[in-house]
Amino acid sequence: MKFGMFDENQQSSLSAYDVAALRMLSSGIVMLPFLFKAIKEIPKKTFTYVLLSGWLGSFFPAFLFCIAESKIDSSLAGSLNALSPLFFVITGALFFGNKTASSKILGIVIGLIGSALLTYANYNKPFSYIAYSGFVIIATFLYGFNVNMVQKKLSGVSSTSIAAVAFTGLIIPSLIVLFVTDFFKTDFSQHKFVVSTISASILGVIGTAFASVLFYMLVKRAGGLFASMVTYGIPFVAIFWGLYFKEQITILHIVSLAIILIGVYLTNKSSSK
Repeated sequence: MKFGMFDENQQSSLSAYDVAALRMLSSGIVMLPFLFKAIKEIPKKTFTYVLLSGWLGSFFPAFLFCIAESKIDSSLAGSLNALSPLFFVITGALFFGNKTASSKILGIVIGLIGSALLTYANYNKPFSYIAYSGFVIIATFLYGFNVNMVQKKLSGVSSTSIAAVAFTGLIIPSLIVLFVTDFFKTDFSQHKFVVSTISASILGVIGTAFASVLFYMLVKRAGGLFASMVTYGIPFVAIFWGLYFKEQITILHIVSLAIILIGVYLTNKSSSK
């Protein structure tokens, strides 16, 4: 996302909306060869849930993350992504009738405390910086809801079919966004726009389409909570990129992340009993 929105000198390149739309467009195009077979395999009664999964699990989060990372550091965005397993439990209890033990609630509270501390770690930044982290939190809420929905409603549908229909259904909305933002009037004679477009497209193909097929497989084979635990690794990758982009990472950032992960661990441990 950062490579899509900023050049090597950290100067603005494509907008957050362009990068998110290109990400979704490329993921939809790469899944087109699987669409015809997927339409035949998916039961009509679950078709709506498949399309909704594309919007809630990919489309809206893609825009929310890009908008957030246009203002906040990659390390903060990635660290807040660790809240996804907690929101899986919360949305499961609120919308899908999942049981919530008191020990789970303790883990959730600890994770949210870590999230608050992580935000406080940036107290010296402008309020707008802190406010933009809210977009990431909304995105992780949608991730948690989507994982519950896939687990409850789409357990009998193949992962490739889900991804094929979900992402190809986002091609037209993505094109509309690109037309509205005048992306197709971009001066591609400038190297930075070419690099940004390629970066956003690679993110869509590998980081969205291919990764989502694997993720859907994991949800159905290992369960939603375990699948959402892949976000354990994202903060550490994000911190690496934060160091690469020379972002300020303090001890409080690390401690806050550790508290979030402890909360997630306790929630997961409670669910496995």
